[in-house]
Amino acid sequence: MSDSVWISEVGGGYGNTIETTGHLYSHRSKYQQIDIYETRKLGKLLMLDGIIQLTSYDEFVYHEMLANLPFYAYKNGTPRRALVIGGGDGGVLRELSRHPELEVIDICEIDADVIEAAKKYLPETSCGYLDKRVSIHIGDGSKFIEEKKNYYDIVIVDSTDPGGPGEPLFNGEFYTGIKAALREGGVVTSQGESAFLLPDIVARLNRITGKVFKYSGYATLHVPTYPTGVIGACVASDFAEVTTPAREVEPELQKVLRYYNSEIHTACFVQPNFVRALFK
Repeated sequence: MSDSVWISEVGGGYGNTIETTGHLYSHRSKYQQIDIYETRKLGKLLMLDGIIQLTSYDEFVYHEMLANLPFYAYKNGTPRRALVIGGGDGGVLRELSRHPELEVIDICEIDADVIEAAKKYLPETSCGYLDKRVSIHIGDGSKFIEEKKNYYDIVIVDSTDPGGPGEPLFNGEFYTGIKAALREGGVVTSQGESAFLLPDIVARLNRITGKVFKYSGYATLHVPTYPTGVIGACVASDFAEVTTPAREVEPELQKVLRYYNSEIHTACFVQPNFVRALFK
């Protein structure tokens, strides 16, 4: 299309509207509607079932934090094996691939069509698949982890919102399975929703992680193109507290990162009173 079109993500009485200049991809997969747009100000935009997953403008915030919060919260040496559940766009893989210490980088994505669309239209994130350490597994992440007992050092749950194919990733049984899949010192980080937009889901996830794991925390990430401009990440471990990093970011890597640093690792876990009230 030649003329600009404004598209909206709406729900729960709230929404975001973004000006697009081209509809690059539209496909109904077995699991969801996949759309990729070119936008006026924000680069490429990926939507699943009408929900904004990323824009080129600010995706680095979400992907850097989801990958590096567990990597640096890990306090039993250095992580060697990582699993991404969901995250078909490849952004978390891209950030994990910056760490040469990792020997295994697995991804379990239920929708192969998301991966293929990202590889064709979102090279800035799907470049994560180019790392030779990455192994792709197509399937249900909640079932995949049942076959990986005591195997991973970090698990990252880059899920869609509850209600779609990501629904099984928002219950206690799933996090109990993740706990069994982690080795000693293991850390899990999951997409934790916005406390402004979905307070009930935020509270539920934090109850679950707090019950299943000895140490847990809720981090706030600033992502302007998500409704309310913020989203959370739940971080948990049975080994040590997760709200402070175990080590400084390597100088060469810090030059590349645009959002994550050691100070923001600690600061993002400090919550305002209304969020603290949710967790009571």
